Amino acid sequence: MNRRPTLLAALTLTAAAALTLSACGSDDSSKATDSDKIAGADTGDKASASATASASASAGRPEIDLPSDLSYTFDWPRTGDEEKDAILTDSEQSIKAVDLAIVNQNALDKPYLYYYEGEAAASTQKFIQNYVDHKAAITGAYRFYAPQVAVDKDGTASFSYCEDQGKAYVKYLKNDEVKKTEVTAKSYVVYHTSLKKNDKGVWVVQKMVSQSGSPKCQP
Repeated sequence: MNRRPTLLAALTLTAAAALTLSACGSDDSSKATDSDKIAGADTGDKASASATASASASAGRPEIDLPSDLSYTFDWPRTGDEEKDAILTDSEQSIKAVDLAIVNQNALDKPYLYYYEGEAAASTQKFIQNYVDHKAAITGAYRFYAPQVAVDKDGTASFSYCEDQGKAYVKYLKNDEVKKTEVTAKSYVVYHTSLKKNDKGVWVVQKMVSQSGSPKCQP
């Protein structure tokens, strides 16, 4: 598997590695090929903050309260399709939940485990543990865009999207040092995720493949 979860295997927390650290970290993977075309964002109105909060509160979803030095922009317009929009909302929360685990320095933090299962959960745990081992956290701004979502009748779905990590950085907790890095092609990452709707009605991530420096995500 690869994913944000898989981008973490080679994590070394160097200046270069900082560019691949994301809300849901992952390993670079050649499995994400140019044929996996990312279409533009689905059309539709963006969900309001209150609507997103309401959706998150249902099904016992965990509250995710992140520090003020982290910010997120999700350029994921609502599609008007109930299931697709639920995937967008749950994916936003799953991304933030991994970052919360990094902030909490807890590789078994319950909020992210609410949104990840199986292979994805195992890889994400290792990714978070790398931060814990290096006494490192994250700071800055993340932007997510170019979503492409498809839902199958069997309760599974595929979701691809891009991430801009150009303004996101590693922060070492020992001295609060922020490792700022230059923006390069590797600052832009494409993710391909496989999800399944569980018995609580939550879209959980089961697998993820990622590729940094994806030409599909370049500005």
